Amino acid sequence: MTVPAPTAPSAPTGGTPHVAPNFITEIIERDLQAGTVTQVVTRFPPEPSGYAHLGHVFASFLDFQTAAQYGGRYHLRMDDTNPDLATQEYVDAIADDLKWLGWDWGPHFYYASDYFERYYAYAEQLIRQGDAYVDSVSADEMARLRGDPRTPGTPSEYRSRTPEENLDMLRRMRAGEFPDGSHVLRAKIDLGSANMKLRDPVLYRILRGTHYRQGDAWCIYPMYDFQHPIQDAIEGVTHSMCSLEFVDNRAIYDWLMERLNFEPRPHQYEFGRRGLEYTITSKRKLRRLIEGNFVSGWDDPRMPTLRAQRRLGVTPDAVRAFAAQIGVSRTNRTVDLAVYENAVREDLNHRAPRVMAVLDPIRVTVTGLDAQTLSLPYWPYDVIAGSTDGLVGLPGGPRVLPEQAVRDVPIGPHLVIEREDFNPAPPKGYKRLTPGGTVRLRGAGIIRADSFESDAEGNVTHVHATLLGEGAKASGVIHWVDAAQGIAAEFRLYDRLFRVPNPEGEHEDDLEPVPDVHFDPDEAALEDGSAPTDAGFLRYLNPDSLKLTRGVVEPSVLSDPPGTRYQFERQGYFWRDPVDSHEDALVFGRIVTLKDTWGRAEARTEARQTKPEAAKTPDTKAPAKSAEARPAALSAEQEAEVARLTSLGAAEADARTVARDPALLAFLGNATPDATFAQVTSWAVNDLAPGVRAGEVRVDAAALAPLAARLAGGGVTMRVARTALMQAATTGEPPLDVIAREGLDAALSDDALARAVAEALAAHPDKVEAYRAGRTALRGFFTGQVMRATGGKAEPQAVAAALDAALATPEGGA
Repeated sequence: MTVPAPTAPSAPTGGTPHVAPNFITEIIERDLQAGTVTQVVTRFPPEPSGYAHLGHVFASFLDFQTAAQYGGRYHLRMDDTNPDLATQEYVDAIADDLKWLGWDWGPHFYYASDYFERYYAYAEQLIRQGDAYVDSVSADEMARLRGDPRTPGTPSEYRSRTPEENLDMLRRMRAGEFPDGSHVLRAKIDLGSANMKLRDPVLYRILRGTHYRQGDAWCIYPMYDFQHPIQDAIEGVTHSMCSLEFVDNRAIYDWLMERLNFEPRPHQYEFGRRGLEYTITSKRKLRRLIEGNFVSGWDDPRMPTLRAQRRLGVTPDAVRAFAAQIGVSRTNRTVDLAVYENAVREDLNHRAPRVMAVLDPIRVTVTGLDAQTLSLPYWPYDVIAGSTDGLVGLPGGPRVLPEQAVRDVPIGPHLVIEREDFNPAPPKGYKRLTPGGTVRLRGAGIIRADSFESDAEGNVTHVHATLLGEGAKASGVIHWVDAAQGIAAEFRLYDRLFRVPNPEGEHEDDLEPVPDVHFDPDEAALEDGSAPTDAGFLRYLNPDSLKLTRGVVEPSVLSDPPGTRYQFERQGYFWRDPVDSHEDALVFGRIVTLKDTWGRAEARTEARQTKPEAAKTPDTKAPAKSAEARPAALSAEQEAEVARLTSLGAAEADARTVARDPALLAFLGNATPDATFAQVTSWAVNDLAPGVRAGEVRVDAAALAPLAARLAGGGVTMRVARTALMQAATTGEPPLDVIAREGLDAALSDDALARAVAEALAAHPDKVEAYRAGRTALRGFFTGQVMRATGGKAEPQAVAAALDAALATPEGGA
């Protein structure tokens, strides 16, 4: 029987939320309820300087699924303002890979380069307003004049140029009169600001290069901090989400929106970046891997790019499931790679039919076994257990009865089995085939090994066995393939590309360089002789990230449709390589192993290290592994803890961290098991963990629930909550008491809020008039003015009510 063909994946639909509730969805819901936003519009703005990678998945998921959840609009935007890096190849690849994920932007596909003329017009507007100037100092001098966090900046001698002089200089910059780097356009904001980003940031630079879409039309290009907010405003973006490193840049964003008088104006919100262990996502470093022939290209299945994951055989459903379970927060987090691999396994477990393949074969001749054809199930009963109606739902295919999901498998006297499944001198506990021992052939009878042959090096080449009758007992079960009718194939066993969790960091174990990667630390050495960051990561490449074997697979695979994923029994999940596999030369790549082999290996290593007799002698070469470098595998009890913690609402990544940490587990032992549990767990993992482990945290986990509830209800900002949290951890005082004592509460008195509203409306009478004439979108502008005037302490609901009352009166509430 042919395995049912999988259908094309689609984006998730249905009534359940696409994105778990988080601080951004709370903001959106308040905006919609207050009427400051009528349609949610988000955007994902990748730079087309490489292929989309796993680091893009979480951000694009958050942008697209948030818009979809609230019936909004999603934009895909190419941030192609660097002519040296952007190419059409990268644009096409990014769009294709995001479409594969299931994201649908409809007609809303934009390029930053489409707006070059408009950006330039806004630059001239800022100059005419006295808000920008052309600076002509060197880059080093500019950095010196900016000062540092303790020293205010010093004005450049060119900061006092008149608007007329600045316009003349900018136009000459555009005309190409000056060499690269000789002048820049800077915003004139505040050289004394505590936020270094506001110390007159650069808006335009001279950069000659042929742009892949604009050709040589431009020799000046806008900086991201200038282009990004303006394009958001032009396209009608309402909630501009970006990672946490842009939190200080938000001040530039808001400054531009105010100076250029955009209405309605978008707002920027920052979320914590999600890194992934054993992975790098720097496009520069990924290009280094390709250019150095460490990998075969952007689609090498060991790469973290989406194109590589597609070629590896990962499905978009698995990638989306991974993105959905790692959670949204305001803190950066590195995710255990096992979370991603488990999402892939979970997806394939119910998708991949079971067949047999032998990757490292030795011959077995079985006396008494006649040639015949067996009918074996694609879906063993352990897979279909628990089905409600006796039917099995094959993902991507029709529902079929279990007894119908079978294939024909030939068997005869000449078989091949895995080399590791026969051992002439078996260790204790070995349950496969041994001289004189018995084993069951999967789906067939029991055989006994009578004798074997070896080559000159002692390698077993041929086993002679006998088929036993009914009543025989076997020590184990092994898989096999008929030697005469099995199909020859190449098998590519992919593994993690790096052998340490953080290949871009420092490692106390001082791992030896991998000889096979030909890493030369002097290739790009710094002046002090040290290896640069973009080269040092190569020393941590895993020499076993790809192993090639040749073996055989059962012939049923020849009749299956392209794209079928298989579980090769006891070997892992595989599929035909879509590039190199052909009917006359099959190539199967391993998508993922059946279990977390890295975790199990690390657990064994740590177990050995805890035994006194396993202490290393001075000449031992194996590097020690610290808990920080190699997280321990989870035991069955710890996996049960993960299940319990996630059932209470904790993100899986947090749950896995807690489950392997007795101190954190004990700390959360009396946490309130309600809607606040996820936030309390996140604080424990991301903010309190060092103190918890050191026994220095004096606050009880149960005391954090009221703070989490206040945060979820909008009563305090995350900044205030974290301030109270850390003080409570030191003093043991309940966090809400800290907030009350320190005056950190977000609530204002009614009189103070009324004054702030009145002042905001009085300062913008033209906008008040426009609002009353029907431009209701200005509500967002007024809300922002009040929140800014109150230092973010006003309750959003109270601001909305106060504005309603004030804007309804002819006097504007003054």
